[in-house]
Amino acid sequence: MFESRIVAAPERAIERVTVMQGQALVDGEPHIEFSTVLGSCVATCLYDPEVRIGGMNHFLLSEPPAGLAAKTAVDEHYGVYLMELLVNQMLARGARKSRLKAHLYGGANVNRNMMRIGSANAEFAQAFLRREGIALMREDLGGTCARRVDFRPASGQIRFRTVEDRLAPPVQPTTRPARASGDVELF
Repeated sequence: MFESRIVAAPERAIERVTVMQGQALVDGEPHIEFSTVLGSCVATCLYDPEVRIGGMNHFLLSEPPAGLAAKTAVDEHYGVYLMELLVNQMLARGARKSRLKAHLYGGANVNRNMMRIGSANAEFAQAFLRREGIALMREDLGGTCARRVDFRPASGQIRFRTVEDRLAPPVQPTTRPARASGDVELF
């Protein structure tokens, strides 16, 4: 006698992709999970529920100082560049700005003796989303603790947690390329 059985395909293991300072990544594969650790930096997670595409960026500073901005090429460590890049990458993959849902994380003032860089980053990201008409669904900004963020771009699921100071990785200066490359369309 012939027996028929439906065999489900094995589920693909989750692949964690670290989003580093100066990056904006977009994906729609269900097995991809973006992950980052933030101190004063801010990460923006965008999601379009209709096309099931999501993306995350991680920026170090909001904008270059006024005098420096006119003299240098685009620097991918600044939010002014990475926010536009993330939105453009989402639109290129079929997302529509009117459907985008945003989450913001980070912006801590981890060193009490320094300028309030985290606060400036958080304020910049909030203002950008308001100006662009992108719905902010959730934010966890400010304070003095680092955060770890895990984001599944195909489903929009986010998990975040604060990281105790003693467990946070030490802040190390990053090396920047001599010149950034890539196209950004301002809209």
